[in-house]
Amino acid sequence: MSATLDRIAAKLADETLQVMDKTGDERFYTTVAQTIGAASQTLEEAYLTEIRIRLAARKAMALIQATKKSVE
Repeated sequence: MSATLDRIAAKLADETLQVMDKTGDERFYTTVAQTIGAASQTLEEAYLTEIRIRLAARKAMALIQATKKSVE
């Protein structure tokens, strides 16, 4: 079940971030999380972990790119 849970959470996170990018709604993931949580706390937790990982990676990559640009 863990592989299924991880796969579904990752897919939901990817789709959510696409919507967030298109709409500019930086908090849209919370609405999705509430919807998921109403049916499955386990999936909600996995989903939020996937979202946090992706958002943190985006911020880290932006910092790295900005730093690289400033030293070139």
